[in-house]
Amino acid sequence: MRIAIIAGEASGDFLGAGLIRAVTARYPQARFEGIAGPRMMDAGCDCLYPMDRLAVIGLLETLRRYRELRGVRRRLIERFIDEPPDLFVGVDAPDFNLSVELALRRAGIRTLHYASPQVWAWRRYRLPKIRRAVDMMLTLFPFEETFFRDHGIEARFVGHPLADTIPDVTDQRAARASLGLSPHVETVALLPGSRQSEVSLLARPMICAARWLAARRPGIQFVVPLVDDRARAAFEDNLSAVADSPQMHLLSGNARNAMVAADAVLLASGTATLEALLLKRPMVITYRLSRLSWWIASMVVKVPFAGLPNLLADKALVPELLQDDATPEKLGAALLDFLEDPARSDALKEEFRRIHDRLRNHADERAADAALELMGVPVGKPDA
Repeated sequence: MRIAIIAGEASGDFLGAGLIRAVTARYPQARFEGIAGPRMMDAGCDCLYPMDRLAVIGLLETLRRYRELRGVRRRLIERFIDEPPDLFVGVDAPDFNLSVELALRRAGIRTLHYASPQVWAWRRYRLPKIRRAVDMMLTLFPFEETFFRDHGIEARFVGHPLADTIPDVTDQRAARASLGLSPHVETVALLPGSRQSEVSLLARPMICAARWLAARRPGIQFVVPLVDDRARAAFEDNLSAVADSPQMHLLSGNARNAMVAADAVLLASGTATLEALLLKRPMVITYRLSRLSWWIASMVVKVPFAGLPNLLADKALVPELLQDDATPEKLGAALLDFLEDPARSDALKEEFRRIHDRLRNHADERAADAALELMGVPVGKPDA
């Protein structure tokens, strides 16, 4: 059994590694090869190209490296057509993987795409290509399965691996102790995003919101996990520029512990909102773009909410304060509402628990089931 697999970023490396482990637990002779990150290589994938070759951020970098990326894709397609695998799995990275999948499927190779592109939100013109390229789409969220099936694409909801790994209850006091925070003091976590552009646009309103909140909740403490040194430097520049800013505990990474330690979280729209939901933390979601980017987004985005908690609930569970609404006063007031109304926070946590239960579906195993079924291999572990 030989499976070709391509992942393009850290989240795909996480999903791909889980799939590899689940398949090889049942079929130890299974071989995986392709573009892999460290997790996938540790799980046993033979790496033909390192994953960071695909980890391109932004239009300019994509344009600069277009010829290189096109060459990598062409060589992989040629290799897999000349030596056909039993299955090709594209893990996220749709800009790269969909073209690979289309070429391989036309050559008679079965294709599985794991973690759907967000065509339900924007770029729906991709749907015809997906329909031609993919034998099955594996989705992380239930509403995605419905969306793709409604558009004539075979899809299966497998659940989200984070929902399998994050426990129902977390230890707030232990998290605070591990981060050097006061154990009995009200705590708010600020997560200004993982991209440099996000930190640049969100740091100032978040810091000013913290200042607004601290004036009304004396003694409150703030913890800020930052993804790397560049993000930390950008945040520190903004912190020093804001007069009378409150003291903040800045962390290198460790976002999950920061959220566990918090009573409420102010964070950029993105995958961190899902983690905050699974940790059952009341949150306020925010985002800012340049005025041109915001205008373009408002023209093309087709969903009513920006945050995953609200999309999953199909209603406004948590506040979303975006663009011109992302003012220090509005952000601070939304956080204050949670801190002053424990009953509201408790009701929100119950909603989060129900969503967590829906997403907890043994995702690695369900993804392995789908891969084996597409290859026509028995799903259960073969007899010794």
